[in-house]
Amino acid sequence: MKSKDTDDGFSRAELDEMMARWLAANEEAEQIGDWAGTLGRHYTDDAEYTWNLGADEDFVARGLQQIKEWALGVQMEGFEGWQYPYDKILIDEVQGEVVAFWRQIAPVKRKDGSNYEVVGTGGSWFKYGGDYKWSAQHDFFDFGNVMALFAELAADGHLHPAVKAKISTLARGGRLAGHVKRADRRSTPQKARGFLALARIAALGR
Repeated sequence: MKSKDTDDGFSRAELDEMMARWLAANEEAEQIGDWAGTLGRHYTDDAEYTWNLGADEDFVARGLQQIKEWALGVQMEGFEGWQYPYDKILIDEVQGEVVAFWRQIAPVKRKDGSNYEVVGTGGSWFKYGGDYKWSAQHDFFDFGNVMALFAELAADGHLHPAVKAKISTLARGGRLAGHVKRADRRSTPQKARGFLALARIAALGR
């Protein structure tokens, strides 16, 4: 297996093979429900996996152990049977980076036969670390649309108990593994003024 040994980047063939292995691992994970066991082998020991959770919070897993236990373990509990098909993949072999766009589809359907699916754009920005492993992954998705789908699933009786438990934990001020608060430079009065300004716009249009 190859790794980067020059300043000229990686070969396109190597990045193509990396993505082929990754997509195959995703399909296997969807089929057997073992995300840590299938995807975990595709990260370097010092890899970092992150995504945003709103204005002042991120998910951060540093190192292979945290990625397997948190990102591919705790965070995936309750999403057994979900599918994450990849629709578009952009590869930059010079920088050794990949941007891939995927969807999130629940394993149940609405009464009209349509899929429960997160709307909006979702995807991952990968950095390649050589030896067919990622050194970094940052996921991006519309958090508001995710919560809207959770609300619909809950109303229709399809939200998994494990997901309910996570939402309850967060609502009561608890913290899930990997959730990190970012420094918020706004003071409480500044936040209050912002909220009132938006309320005024909603009520008065100005």
